[in-house]
Amino acid sequence: MNVPLIRLRGVTKVYGSGQAELMALKGIDLDITAGEFVAIMGPSGSGKSTAMNIMGCLDTPSAGQYLFRGAHVEGLSRDQRALLRRRYLGFVFQGFNLLARTSAQENVELPLLYRGESATVRHASAAKALQSVGLGGWEHHTPAELSGGQQQRVAIARALVTEPAVLLADEPTGNLDTQRSREIMELLRALNVDHGITVLMVTHEADMAAYARRVVHFVDGLIDSDTPNPNPMPASLPAAAAEAR
Repeated sequence: MNVPLIRLRGVTKVYGSGQAELMALKGIDLDITAGEFVAIMGPSGSGKSTAMNIMGCLDTPSAGQYLFRGAHVEGLSRDQRALLRRRYLGFVFQGFNLLARTSAQENVELPLLYRGESATVRHASAAKALQSVGLGGWEHHTPAELSGGQQQRVAIARALVTEPAVLLADEPTGNLDTQRSREIMELLRALNVDHGITVLMVTHEADMAAYARRVVHFVDGLIDSDTPNPNPMPASLPAAAAEAR
């Protein structure tokens, strides 16, 4: 029997206390299998981002169990959670979060620098990651010299450079126009299909969620629905061949 890559059981999250207490998650159960592309949706305050932060080891549950590859995460120390993030998880955010005065290559190398990798390994791995998102030849450009779509591709390459098991994307198209949003979604879909990377994506946009194989909808701190998408939007091009814009 295959163990889910991620398993949440009875997970709650409480912020504050007394009259200021807010229960962001009210006891959720969720399994994510390796190789899935899951869109997590819901209105503001529904708990979707809180659940994403817990699965990304950026936050801890107040109660319940979080298992990653069958190992309990909820009891890990801060340093142990950081190690799990560095080894297994990659993150893409709405705001790109690139260092403004450094090149695309240097931005992508940053996670490997934290790992203590040699300059030779960093350079080769970053070049490969940039190539995989269609930015070969753009290594020496700074964020100011790149379009929004290209900046998000750099952010995705930075997430991929450590070869994570899971890519967590929080509103990855929120700052992009429609065309650039479609390009980023096609890239994420291609990375999932071609490379088997598990993708967890928080989004408000149904047309972006249509690229996922499964849609989990949160309402008021609970999972309201968990629906497979039998006909996800296809990636029109392999990730390595995607046109950089």
